[in-house]
Amino acid sequence: MHSRPFGIFGRIVLAGCALGLGASMALAQSSSSSSAASATPPRSTSSSGDQSPSRMDVFLGYSYLAPHGNLTIPDPYTGPGTTFTNSYSSINAGAIGSFAYYFNRYVGGQVEFAVHPDGANDGAGDLGAGLIFRYPMAGMTPFAHALVGAVRLGGPNGDGFAHAYTIGPALTAGGGLDYELPFWNHRFALRLFQADFQYYHVDYGTQPFVGGRANIDAARLSTGLVMHFGSLVPPPPVAYSCTASPDSVYPGEQVTVTCTPSNLNPKKKATYSWSGQGLTVSGANSTTTIDTTNLQPGDYTVTGHVSEGPKPGESADASAHFTVKQFEPPTVSCTANPPTVQPGGTSTITATGVSPQNRTLTYSYSASAGSISGTSNSATLSTTGAPSGTITVTCNVSDDKGQTASSTTTVDVEAPPPPPAPKTQTLCSITFNKDKRRPTRVDNEAKACLDDVALNAQQKPDSTIVLVGNSAPTKTPKTKWEREHWPTAEKQAAQRGVNTKEYLVSEKGIDASRIQVRTGTSGQNEVDDYLVPAGATFDNDVPGTTAVDESQYKAQPRNSVHRHYRHRHYHKAAASGTSK
Repeated sequence: MHSRPFGIFGRIVLAGCALGLGASMALAQSSSSSSAASATPPRSTSSSGDQSPSRMDVFLGYSYLAPHGNLTIPDPYTGPGTTFTNSYSSINAGAIGSFAYYFNRYVGGQVEFAVHPDGANDGAGDLGAGLIFRYPMAGMTPFAHALVGAVRLGGPNGDGFAHAYTIGPALTAGGGLDYELPFWNHRFALRLFQADFQYYHVDYGTQPFVGGRANIDAARLSTGLVMHFGSLVPPPPVAYSCTASPDSVYPGEQVTVTCTPSNLNPKKKATYSWSGQGLTVSGANSTTTIDTTNLQPGDYTVTGHVSEGPKPGESADASAHFTVKQFEPPTVSCTANPPTVQPGGTSTITATGVSPQNRTLTYSYSASAGSISGTSNSATLSTTGAPSGTITVTCNVSDDKGQTASSTTTVDVEAPPPPPAPKTQTLCSITFNKDKRRPTRVDNEAKACLDDVALNAQQKPDSTIVLVGNSAPTKTPKTKWEREHWPTAEKQAAQRGVNTKEYLVSEKGIDASRIQVRTGTSGQNEVDDYLVPAGATFDNDVPGTTAVDESQYKAQPRNSVHRHYRHRHYHKAAASGTSK
């Protein structure tokens, strides 16, 4: 019972750390669930946002006392001037109580009593008074105090002797931490710990064995329940607020005024009354209805009064405002469907008129072009005869009081589509299958086709003519001379186009600059004739042809030749690549 594994201050620090950790965990859990944990309203809130501090606190709890010190006792057996010592033991069972009265939020006076009667060889009870300091926070209040008082100390007791309880001065200094409980309207707190350092001085006298002087340094640890009484913040005054719905009406419509009181004492009965200049308003609760049938247009004020007693702060007034309006003219919006039409098309015009007083409306329409018909909320616009562009349609509405409104919409009449782009015109084709000796010569049968080509060219002087020569595959050369001199299919196709151009230029008088010669891939011995109007692109309309370098070819005569002439000029023609 006399051993102490820790020093007195070590015990205080250890206990404070352990209990402080528990307090922090409890506070964290309380903070995470504070919005839903309490079923009763909290105490009044101070300007800093936490609970209103209490005026008085009463603390009751358990206390542990660890005295540290020896009692020096005169020893009669060993002679004058000799002593022996005996030590006090820890007291595990004790009770403590205190009363604190706070002058303001942070400072108060405190009276405290603690009793520890069941030590192994001692006992103590102390009473002190002094100042207490606190710092209220959200859900938690740390505190410190300093007390001066008296102690009734007994012991230490040994075999055959006992130190009777004797009173001496006592000093106490310490502090602790209170955790606010979210129950019973926050009127209770758990004192997680109170750690105090105490100093006792007791004089037992000069007699041997049961005399001596004790100077005790004691550590005291306590915990228990704190009860709060009163409040440093007076209850807030009654507040009242009123609203009118709707806040703007026409004569004959009703207005409902609703007032909301706050800070009422639930233990008292509230009474309500109403007033208003130029109004007939009554009611015995926080809501009333006003009939505006006989009211002139203008602004009105309704005042509500609530009271729960004659004292200041137990009643309040609030006002609500509303306006009685003059009857308003109608409004109208105008739409067109479709908003864009082809020339001569029609569009449906829809007018949406609104009367604030739900009066009967009459519709009419006008248009800047075309014609429009209809007398209801829809009409039909016809654009027949109207030029392309924008037509403005006006929608008019009037009520039975002669008040009018108008709105406009537009309909776009599209311009006529542009003419199609000119395209290459396919004319006739001439063939080259009859004259086996001169397969590229333009014969008489081709005249009818080419005369028609020339006529088209003369009728459209800004056009051009394209002659596309083609050729069937030629026979495969068998001798070296044939391979070197026999004309290819490509050359025969080009020669046919050149010969055809020569006919149109020399015999039909067509300007040579208006005629192009090309080769194609039809695989037939023919020339296809095309008329290309101004603005057309031949390559886009007839792809796959190749321009001919006309400087490489000489036009052949169209007339027949005698056999001896052909025989004499055969090799020259073959060598030139233009004849068989």
